[in-house]
Amino acid sequence: MKHKHKHSFMVWLVALLGTISAGTAKSQSSTDYTKYVNPFIGTAPLTDPKILGYELPKGWRSWAGLVFPGSSLPNAMVQLSPITEYGSGAGYEYEDNIIYGFTHTNKGHWNLCNIPLLPVSNPGEKFGSHFSHQKEGAAPGFYQVYLDDYKVNVSLTSTLRCGYHRYEYEQPNDRQILFDLAKANNKVSSWTIEQDGNRAVQGYQEVGEGKIYFYATLNSDISRLDKQVQYALLHISNDNKGPVEVKIALSFVSTANAKENLAQEIGNQSFDAIRAAAHDTWKNTLSKIQVKGGTEKERQLFYSSLYRSLLWPVLRSDVNGEYTDAKRQVIKANFQYYTVPSLWDTYRNKDVLLGLISPQVTLDIIKSMKDIGDKTGFIPTFFHGDHAASSITGAYLRGIDNFDVRGTYQLLLKNANVAGGTRPFITEYIQKGYISDPDVKNPQVETKGKAGVSKTLEYAYDDYSLAQLAQRLGDTANYRILMARSKNYRNVFDPSIRFMRGRLDNGDWITPFNPQYPYYEYMFREANAWQVSFYAPHDMKGLVDLYGGPKPFEAKLDSLFTVPWNPSYIARNVETMVGQYCHGNQPDHEAPFAYYFINKPEKSQKMIDYILGHLYGIGDDGLALCGMDDAGEMSSWYVFSALGLYPFSATDPNYLVTVPVFDEVSWTTSNGKQLTIRKPGTGRNLKAIKVNGKALKGYFVSHNLFKQGGIIEVVTK
Repeated sequence: MKHKHKHSFMVWLVALLGTISAGTAKSQSSTDYTKYVNPFIGTAPLTDPKILGYELPKGWRSWAGLVFPGSSLPNAMVQLSPITEYGSGAGYEYEDNIIYGFTHTNKGHWNLCNIPLLPVSNPGEKFGSHFSHQKEGAAPGFYQVYLDDYKVNVSLTSTLRCGYHRYEYEQPNDRQILFDLAKANNKVSSWTIEQDGNRAVQGYQEVGEGKIYFYATLNSDISRLDKQVQYALLHISNDNKGPVEVKIALSFVSTANAKENLAQEIGNQSFDAIRAAAHDTWKNTLSKIQVKGGTEKERQLFYSSLYRSLLWPVLRSDVNGEYTDAKRQVIKANFQYYTVPSLWDTYRNKDVLLGLISPQVTLDIIKSMKDIGDKTGFIPTFFHGDHAASSITGAYLRGIDNFDVRGTYQLLLKNANVAGGTRPFITEYIQKGYISDPDVKNPQVETKGKAGVSKTLEYAYDDYSLAQLAQRLGDTANYRILMARSKNYRNVFDPSIRFMRGRLDNGDWITPFNPQYPYYEYMFREANAWQVSFYAPHDMKGLVDLYGGPKPFEAKLDSLFTVPWNPSYIARNVETMVGQYCHGNQPDHEAPFAYYFINKPEKSQKMIDYILGHLYGIGDDGLALCGMDDAGEMSSWYVFSALGLYPFSATDPNYLVTVPVFDEVSWTTSNGKQLTIRKPGTGRNLKAIKVNGKALKGYFVSHNLFKQGGIIEVVTK
């Protein structure tokens, strides 16, 4: 049974401040922006039907937030976090009151949550302990909770590849640690654990993606290790008193590598030293963007969102440079190997933000995708579309270019042209200029189809993206072909009703047609017609012309935000509605900015401000998000929009200027330059933009400002 606890921010803050070690006080920046990060934002359920657009059916939890509150470094192999429910998005749901373990990997996509540990005392036949939020706290690189049933205070911190557990048992005897290795958010096919001397254990957990190895040392002797069918119980000797500490490292290669990771990253260092180092890493990372002004809540949401934006993709290389590649071969490389980005979500903004904050990570991610392409024949994608074309080209055009550009380009060309790879139905797309859908009578939300409209729109943008790389590399022939294909979005626009609309194999429009009805993959991908009909970020002038010019476009865009949502239309992921606009999912996240392209920036700003002010940090505790964070995309939308710079077409090295939330932003760029964004006055309507004192024509500023530094002044009325 689930009970809702009122989150006490003061208790959390006192617990947090009371446990910061002396070492952290010596860090570099004068302002510690980690104090604004609340890792619990996004863990609470979204239940308000006025925000969701519908009444939650009984037993449903909306797909909102799905984030974890535990300890991680930026883009780390280890995300050490509590589990209150296996099989949920990130394993932790704020309304729960039982913790079943602490796992070492996380993302928030119903997967991972590997290698669960739980300190227990007189556990009986069932494992898990009640807890309360009044005895729980979290900060970047740290998590703490008191387990009521076992009377154990748990503190967690981490390095890139290691977790560090500290268990303070009130009962000095019968102290045990559960290794619940049959459980994860993925199906576990096999697992093993064995003792290695008096104070260490090693083993692995095998899931569909392969084996996750671990090596763990304790500061106390192990009296015995009991291995059952579903789990293992490690018994702590009564001879060793005081807190029990577990240092554990992961590897996706071997237990030997895990042991080496542990020795290199933690070794003999104390819990407080590792925690202080984690804190300083986050302090220095977050301080790259410093803000003045705004409310306390706006600063909290901003830095919490920035923190959340920098957690994924995650490291898969060991300290010795080895990793397991796409062919499940162990490889040693001179770059860090990372998981594939959540490209369908994150190409829009998060991948750009990561490149601005951590260009070396972005470079290694590109090399990792190239490595996968070399082994499989195609650059990987995630879920839908071919958005590596955008993320890689966008990074390259912003100056992240120290990789095999031509080899990567050839693989992306193969993606764009060869069947059987990254782009389903690519042959039909090339031949017809669109992807059709089957003729289905009475289609429902779950109706299977080809998501032909969404694929056509996305492939058109991906073609544009790859065309920009072709142009830079001097491949004029492919540039022309791809630019022509980038206009294919027009082929799924029905001018008679002014909607993007599905087509049959013979070219006819699909009928009957309800633009409000959402589908998972029939015509649209997790969207309805309203939500995809403003998507052509590479050719907004052409899109406006399709509608018949600025006035008809404006009228249609007004309707997007005002036509009421039908509460009988229920589709998880298509939730959090402003009219027909869905901020709870990605497909229409560019739409609030679209008024700029008809010179009505004030209308965009009104909508942006509404979203920033009403759809983040919501609910009774201020801990709900309006949709799935999706590996940081939802958070990155907030970061850019609050700063007043949005990468409207993420491929292009420029940014749309909006009105920032803050009075002044100081952004230390990756090459040490200073970019300052100033907003004098309190107005929220854009009047003028000045760059280094000169009036800007249009609304976009160049990425050169991040290379050279400069001052953007946003004049409002």
